[in-house]
Amino acid sequence: QVQLVESGGGLVQAGGSLRLSCAASGRTFSSYAMGWFRQAPGKEREFVAAINWSGASTYYADSVKGRFTIAKDNTKNRAYLEMNSLKPEDTAVYYCAARSFTIRVIWAEYNYWGQGTQVAVSS
Repeated sequence: QVQLVESGGGLVQAGGSLRLSCAASGRTFSSYAMGWFRQAPGKEREFVAAINWSGASTYYADSVKGRFTIAKDNTKNRAYLEMNSLKPEDTAVYYCAARSFTIRVIWAEYNYWGQGTQVAVSS
């Protein structure tokens, strides 16, 4: 079992930056791949970024590539999403999720979820 708690969301102007953090409980965090997803009002949950269990492999949605960076610290049981050059269309609730070992881009393939953190980007 893994429990996930996101933090770091907030209101920022377009062009600004935020760093989301996902704190995980459990002794097996190092064996989990981590994903970040987001959901805007009236829209479906969409994939943002993912990192494999070791941190050696990452994958990004085209919409955030070059602006967002995902990282994982197995010594601290934390995953991060560094978001730069934020745009109003990045406004959403951001969720971190965990699954065993390998990256997936479909939200249904993740077993554990946090409660989400709101990110709002003003124009």
